[in-house]
Amino acid sequence: MGLSEVWRLTSKFNSFRRTHIILQHLAMSKHTNAAEEVLLERKGCAGVITLNRPKLLNTLTFNMVRQIYPQLKKWEQDPETLLIIIKGTGGKAFCAGGDIREVSEAGKANKKLIQDFFRDEYILNNAIASCRKPYVALIHGITMGGGVGVSVHGQFRVATEKTVFAMPETAIGLFPDVGGGYFLPRLQGKLGYFLALTGFRLKGRDVHKAGIATHFVDSEKLDMLEEDLLALKSPSKENIADVLETYHAKSQIDQDKRFILEEHMDKINSLFSANTMEQIIENLQQDGSSFALEQLKIINRMSPTSLKITLRQLIEGSSKTLQEVLTMEYRLSQACMGGHDFHEGVRAVLIDKDQSPKWKPADLKEVTDEDVNNYFKSLGSNDLKL
Repeated sequence: MGLSEVWRLTSKFNSFRRTHIILQHLAMSKHTNAAEEVLLERKGCAGVITLNRPKLLNTLTFNMVRQIYPQLKKWEQDPETLLIIIKGTGGKAFCAGGDIREVSEAGKANKKLIQDFFRDEYILNNAIASCRKPYVALIHGITMGGGVGVSVHGQFRVATEKTVFAMPETAIGLFPDVGGGYFLPRLQGKLGYFLALTGFRLKGRDVHKAGIATHFVDSEKLDMLEEDLLALKSPSKENIADVLETYHAKSQIDQDKRFILEEHMDKINSLFSANTMEQIIENLQQDGSSFALEQLKIINRMSPTSLKITLRQLIEGSSKTLQEVLTMEYRLSQACMGGHDFHEGVRAVLIDKDQSPKWKPADLKEVTDEDVNNYFKSLGSNDLKL
């Protein structure tokens, strides 16, 4: 049988094969490249996690999550591992988020696997937050979505002039998960609400000024910083902080630049303080400034359902613990996987790339309180347990 004949026969089963490959990939069975997607190494006093999918901007897969978590727990218990560092390869991205195309396809193929993916990812996010060893995330390059989840909950987050931070989930029919409901409403004023609803991108030193990064280091010094951290002998949290502070203090790039949103913070705090999306829209319309109208234009492109569940997520998350937030977000994740907008958002942005998602419902007015309440309902015995 020739190759062309083999191709003709196998193409008949393309749909089946695609589903099978997704399931195989997510289940970690016979996935030969799994070990190469993330490198887990002991170097000096540290455990070093290297996200290693540079061509795919180090997007996070189920395999990677399932490898990082047990190693993180081992290092946490190991008396000779005194520090944990996480970084990305390739220079363009720390981690551009979860592999949402994989998630969408898996969600259509197998409900249990999608339950497991979000459950394991959120358990990892919580483990990072509660880790008893100092955790240093070198968030050089694109840091979005799932990449924020494996960095922002750690003790130290080091940005560079090439860092690009965003939580752009409302544009793909999702919500800013991985603990976004916890850290976003705790940023200054209503900044987190603004970032969550608009997907606004913060770059370079602004990531530090916003309070997302704890330190800022020139990218050309990042390797030296890592070497100095690895060379520490029996370091305490204070020793690690001192090294980071030294590099931060010496950084000259954009040192005197004002925070990009500084001139707009009064408006952000006022316009995004409403408890409903309808009121936020009205606030923006009534304000009428070029800034307000630009945000209105952006918000009008987002999934109406995502906007409403995101606003409630942040309002509720502002008074919850991280564990309570992750439990809430797990409920939201499963509702989104069973809905229309997430899969439509992935189609429009990543598959067909027409950038014209057809949201259902298409208007905020059509998203009822009952619809929103359903996203937040307990999953009973299937709830996330931390």
